[in-house]
Formats: sequence, C-alpha cells, structure tokens
Amino acid sequence: MLFKSTNIEEKLETLLSDEKEGQKILDTVREILTKENSQQTIEKKLSSTNTIAANSFNFDLLETNKIYHIDQIKKICIDYRLRFLDTKYFKGKIPQEAFSKIKQLEKEHEIELKGFKIIAPSKLFKLEDKDDPLLFAPIGNGYFYLIHKWGNDLHPLRKLLVLPFKNIVNLAILVFFISCLCTALIPDGLFSKAGTGSEKMIIFFFMFKCVASIVIFYGFALGKNFNPAIWNSKYFNA
Repeated sequence: MLFKSTNIEEKLETLLSDEKEGQKILDTVREILTKENSQQTIEKKLSSTNTIAANSFNFDLLETNKIYHIDQIKKICIDYRLRFLDTKYFKGKIPQEAFSKIKQLEKEHEIELKGFKIIAPSKLFKLEDKDDPLLFAPIGNGYFYLIHKWGNDLHPLRKLLVLPFKNIVNLAILVFFISCLCTALIPDGLFSKAGTGSEKMIIFFFMFKCVASIVIFYGFALGKNFNPAIWNSKYFNA
C-alpha cells in the first residue's frame, strides 16, 4: 500500500506526548486515585447500562503512556470521525485478549472495573466490522485508561476523507472545489458560441447550487452531522 494505515493508539500517544507538561498529568491522576476508593461477569459489565465516573486504580501499577484525558480522546474522534461510547452500544465482537487484560488488571489492582468505553467508527456501534476499536476504563476527572486495542488500523487517508465533515467551512470549501471541477468539465461554447467569463460564472453558480443541494439533501435525508456533534453521541442520526 502506498500509504501506511492509521493506528489510532499511536495517534493518541503522539497527542499525549505533545500535550504533556512535566508531571502535570501524572500528578493529576495520582490525586484522583488517592481520593477515590471502590469494588457479574466481565461480559455483563461490558453490556451494563450502569455507568460510573471512576475506577480506583493503583497508580503505581498503571502504565502512564496509556492514560488519556477526555479532551485528547475528543480531538482524535473529531479528526477521524470516530465515536467514544459506552461498551453497551458496541455491536462488534470484543476479543478474548480484551477480557484477559481486564481480568489481569482487576487482579493486579484488586478492584472490579466498570464504566468501560470504546473508540470506534460509527458503523461498529451498529454492525460488525474490523476497524481499530480501543477499550477504555474511566479513572476519574475526565481521565481514561487504555485497556486494549484490536482489529485493523484505519485507512491512511481517513483523516483527509472525513475532513469535510469536521465543520461547515470545510464542507463549503469541498462544495466550492467540486463546483469548479464540474464547471471546468463543461466544454466552451456549449450554451453559446462566445465562451465569455460571465457565462462561466453563471455555469459555476448553477453547479454550486446543484452540488450544495445534493449535499444538503444527503445530510438531512440520512441524518448526518458534523464530527464535533457525533463523537460521543449514542444516536445513529445525531
């Protein structure tokens, strides 16, 4: 493949290293865990409707490169059009390795983990597929601990392909360039013998209206929304 597939765990690690300021993030998590202390099968917990804000991890046993703040998770989800939802909404298959890691963490930390969440593409919360899900457990105060990643990496161009859905400005720019392309494909003199600049402008505005109408119809008909609005939404037509 010409481009390397996108590994979301690596992107999170990059974001984490970019945003760290000394021991700030670790000190915050240590403070959370010293304040919090708490304690069905793992399968039932993963599909449970009960959500909790924190798990009482033993800070000294945590791998610090697997601790992420909700703002970092949100940025990755928006950039790659992913969702971050409770595991009860996940319709894909959670591998045995994830269950093993949960059991291992519970044994090491002497706690019962709850409140699991998953980062994955929207379709994985409706259909079985094989793209890059990541399983998290909450630490508290907006921090989450990465338990396991499985499946294939995302398409290397996914961030670019979903860029138009990040906000209305990006979408308008895409519509503009598609309209320019469509205008350029129309032969000169098709509507009149003199291919003047004003004729080109009229054709461009016609193409722009057509493309924009299709985009708006598609968005409303299928209930689509921009990335910042869906990253943590449990609704299909959010």
